[in-house]
Amino acid sequence: MSTSRISRLSRTPVTALTALAVTLTGLLALGPAGPASADVPSAPGWNLQWSDDFTGPDRSLPSSANWQIDTGHGYPGGPANWGTGEIQNYTNSPDNVRLDGSGNLRITPLRDGAGNWTSARIETHRADFKAPAGGTLRIEGRIQMPNVTGDAALGYWPAFWALGAPYRGNYWNWPGIGEFDIMENVNGLNSVWGVLHCGVNPGGPCNETSGLGASRTCPGASCQSAFHTYRFEWDRSASPNALRWYVDDQLYHSVNQNQLDAATWANMTEHAGYFILLNVAIGGAFPDALAGRTPTAATVPGRPMLVDYVAVWTRGGGTTPPPTDPPPSGSSQLYLRGAGAAGDATGSGATVTLASAGGANHDGTPHSPQVFTSGPVTRAYNGGSTQFDLFVDAGTTVANGQQVRVSYDRTGDGTWDRTETYNYFATDPVPGYEHYTQARGLRSATGTHGDLTNGRVRIEVWNAIGNGGSTLGIGNQSSVRIPFG
Repeated sequence: MSTSRISRLSRTPVTALTALAVTLTGLLALGPAGPASADVPSAPGWNLQWSDDFTGPDRSLPSSANWQIDTGHGYPGGPANWGTGEIQNYTNSPDNVRLDGSGNLRITPLRDGAGNWTSARIETHRADFKAPAGGTLRIEGRIQMPNVTGDAALGYWPAFWALGAPYRGNYWNWPGIGEFDIMENVNGLNSVWGVLHCGVNPGGPCNETSGLGASRTCPGASCQSAFHTYRFEWDRSASPNALRWYVDDQLYHSVNQNQLDAATWANMTEHAGYFILLNVAIGGAFPDALAGRTPTAATVPGRPMLVDYVAVWTRGGGTTPPPTDPPPSGSSQLYLRGAGAAGDATGSGATVTLASAGGANHDGTPHSPQVFTSGPVTRAYNGGSTQFDLFVDAGTTVANGQQVRVSYDRTGDGTWDRTETYNYFATDPVPGYEHYTQARGLRSATGTHGDLTNGRVRIEVWNAIGNGGSTLGIGNQSSVRIPFG
């Protein structure tokens, strides 16, 4: 089990890691996998939602339509050293990240003459990978870990993982938004770790910063010497819901909904979804915990992680319409309603008009907004973050962008103690509603959260750019989930 790459350095424990590196025996051993596949494999009974098989010329970068490349030592405004103490500088150089011309992505850590390490980390643009209501999500990759072992591997930390969409633009709401580590490995050990991170840090229901995890040896050939298939499933088809981890189709770890409290489960599942990451870190809390300070002078650079494909499937379920009945009393889900109210859903949908920006730029500053207010509200802050799903449409208007600001008055005294403005959402010029969610990321935030005591919540929606009006669905169509229990 890992110490998460998002955890605070001052809270990095080394306990329980060794105990979780337990080898599971007695399972069917499979032979080593072959070289890169020609295509993403079929998965009978599953519907392919997204994939990349990394086909392209040698030294070309991964598809910019699918991936964004992280650079430096952390997100702007986020934890230093990516929150884990890893020492490498991530770059977009083909020396560190490239297609190899043979159907693989290569992420290669390198060390220069002065001892400085570079490597690469990429993440999907899409941040909406989520199990459908009543169905199952499957995220899978066929990967060969860096082929290095022993002292030469000390400090290597390859990973294939997913983070909750609300992390984008915030960078301080981990672990509440959820993290699924589909494949992790450190120090060239012949083991794969699968880990869930959730709740609060430190401690909490997921034992942070360590998380809830398990490990096992790779079937047949070692993790380092051959490709293996690593799969994660999020199953909402049965009660309780379940999370499952596999290597080469062999189940080795699971967590079900009943193991966590309802609020923790909701915070990591009831948002827009997840984005997928691939990286090779050098050093940091997890490799250090198992081997002391890493890397060492014996660590050998230049051993790449190879990725044949990454794919996302779903099975069963479907698109669930917004609820038409009021949520239970005390729900944190606020629906936008007529007459400027926010509260329980009404029985049917309606619309309001967002005034044109008039060709001006109102990014970050409400311009003739539609305003919805809820209160008085007395609730305890649960440590999470604001989530929303707004139904918006600009018809055939080109380049319209809707924007939302959510403000919290903790005591009802007229002072907005916490104000969050999210990046605007550019609707397409095709009639039909689209979902604007917190996955667009925070543009700015002021103040701090705290318990609400006869407090108020204000939601403002306006057109930030463009030269035409837009439509906002209300009633049972657009909602904001506030982080209060």
